[in-house]
Amino acid sequence: MSGPTPDFSDLRLVDTHAHISFPQFDNDRESVIAQIEDNAISLLIEVGTNVKDSQRAYETVRELKNGFFSAGVHPHDSSGLDAEGIRSLESLLSREKAVAVGEIGLDFFRNLSPAESQFRAFKEQLMLAAKLDLPIIVHVRDAYPEAYKTILECGHFKGVIHAFSADLEYARKFIDLGFFLGIGGPITYKRNDELRNVVREIPLEKLVCETDCPYLPPVPFRGKRNEPYYVGYVIEEIAAQKEISARNCSEKLFENAVGLFSLTL
Repeated sequence: MSGPTPDFSDLRLVDTHAHISFPQFDNDRESVIAQIEDNAISLLIEVGTNVKDSQRAYETVRELKNGFFSAGVHPHDSSGLDAEGIRSLESLLSREKAVAVGEIGLDFFRNLSPAESQFRAFKEQLMLAAKLDLPIIVHVRDAYPEAYKTILECGHFKGVIHAFSADLEYARKFIDLGFFLGIGGPITYKRNDELRNVVREIPLEKLVCETDCPYLPPVPFRGKRNEPYYVGYVIEEIAAQKEISARNCSEKLFENAVGLFSLTL
C-alpha cells in the first residue's frame, strides 16, 4: 500500500468487484489476502474477465472465508468465447465460492472485440446466468441503451451494473428491472457530479460498493494502483451523499452485497 494509510477500522469494508489475481498484485497479493483473512476486509468478490482469468479468480479465493468469485468473459475478450468456453464457465460456476456470472456486457468505447461478438457473448452468458439462476456482473461503457435492451430481451433481471456511469434516467431504468448499481472510486472525482447525484437519488438499498482494483482508484490515490482497502473512501462518499454515518452506510452496503450474491457468512 503506497501513500498515506487510511484508517477504516470502524467500517465494514466490502469490495464487490476486485481483480487481485491480476499481475499488478504479484508483488504483494499475500498482504491483500491477509486483510481478508483478518476481517479488515469483510467481503471480497474476485471477478473473472475470461475463462483462464475466472479460473485464477477461483484459485485466489478458494481458501478465503470472506472471499468469493465470479466467472465470465468481459466484452473485450468476447471474440474468443466459443461453446467450449461456455462449458468451462458453467463448470467453474458449479464450484463452491462461485456467486455470479461476470463480468459480462458491452463496451463500445474501446471496441476491443467487434460489436457482433460482444452481443453474442453477452446473450450467451445471460442465458447461462438464467439457467443457473445466478446474478450477473455487467460491464457497460458507451453502450447503455444496447445493454438495457439486450437484458430486457433476455429477461434475467438479477445482478449489478458494475462501475455505473450513466445518468439518473438509466439508473432508474436498471433499478426498476431489479438491478443494483456498483459504485466505486469515480464517485470521489471532482467533476463527477452526475454520479454523486445518482447516488443521492437512488435508494441506498439498491447500491453496492466496489473498487475494480487495480483500476479506478479513488481520490487521493488517482494515478496509482487501486486496492480493496480503498473501498473505504467510496463508502465515506456514499455516506456523505446520503447524509448518514459512514459506519451505518457500510453496514447497509454489506447487507446489500450479502443479499445480492446470496451469501452465508
